[in-house]
Amino acid sequence: MKLTTIDELTDEIIGKKGSPERNAFEYDLRMDIIGTIIKETRLKQKMSQADLASKLGVQKAQISKLENNTKDFRIGTIIKALDALGATLKLSVSIR
Repeated sequence: MKLTTIDELTDEIIGKKGSPERNAFEYDLRMDIIGTIIKETRLKQKMSQADLASKLGVQKAQISKLENNTKDFRIGTIIKALDALGATLKLSVSIR
């Protein structure tokens, strides 16, 4: 039996690193992770989506969209949400 790595499977199914399809997949994955972090942090603080929305001055639906990655958000909105939850964001940029 031949074992296949997750990288090999991703290359085969999604596309090679650097391809438009792979870039879109990896972007969506990162946004899903950020949404999950926001949701888990909000729930740990026993805060509802409406509570967080009120702190940010937005509609509850916006928080749902942020947590479920159903809309593109600016980094400023993400930082505001994390700040309202008392969380900080550490950002790392690497040049290829």
